[in-house]
Amino acid sequence: MSKACPTAAVLIIGNEILSGRTQDVNLAFLARALGEIGIQLVHARVIPDLVDVITDNVNTLRAEYDSLFTTGGIGPTHDDITAEAVAKAFGRPLVRHPEALTRLLRHYGPEDLNDMRKRMADLPEGALLIDNPISSAPGFRIENVYVLAGVPMIARAMFEQVRPLLAGGPPLLARSVRAFVPEGLLAAGLKDIQARHPEVGLGSYPFLSGERLGACIVARGRRADRLDAAAEEVAALMRSQGGEPYVEIGDAKIETA
Repeated sequence: MSKACPTAAVLIIGNEILSGRTQDVNLAFLARALGEIGIQLVHARVIPDLVDVITDNVNTLRAEYDSLFTTGGIGPTHDDITAEAVAKAFGRPLVRHPEALTRLLRHYGPEDLNDMRKRMADLPEGALLIDNPISSAPGFRIENVYVLAGVPMIARAMFEQVRPLLAGGPPLLARSVRAFVPEGLLAAGLKDIQARHPEVGLGSYPFLSGERLGACIVARGRRADRLDAAAEEVAALMRSQGGEPYVEIGDAKIETA
């Protein structure tokens, strides 16, 4: 792990994701948001609501990357077990956090704060709260592990609370070059361009618009001048194959149908 290029992993927790019933959108948000502050998301996993599975993954990923973000499993129902699993990962007891309980009481009132909702105040001992400005039930942080809600609106709100605490690096930049040229005609040339620009990551993403097949080549890195140089070489390659390339700053939306 490098302080100049900090890394992150995301652990998406939930049987509903694995079953296909719920479509995850938190990963895309976190990848973009982390990149904006110079933290590169390099690993993501989707795992079920099982304590030992969560515990093992938390311990593996928090040791390997500068920061780990989890989403899901911190609600009031029986299958919301992320707090229990994270407590086990750190070898800490699960305790009722007084400030978390106060926030829940303020939000629900004494009549509606039932025993299951009180579970959302049961956190690993010593955990620091992550504010939840939408529904009050907080996330939490232990060392380099940030535990966020699974509901996308709440996960995003929680992330904004911790964004100022994260040690980033130079922001990750992108250039997108697209044209109606099949990627198979670009493959050899792209390999050569990648070899000439090892500090730039090149990704090729085919798309279909109507009946026309094309490719969008995305260059990612931390130095704008090197991205521009690589992007111009990609554009020249596309022109050599009869394409009319269009260059964008940032990631282009790829239309697959």
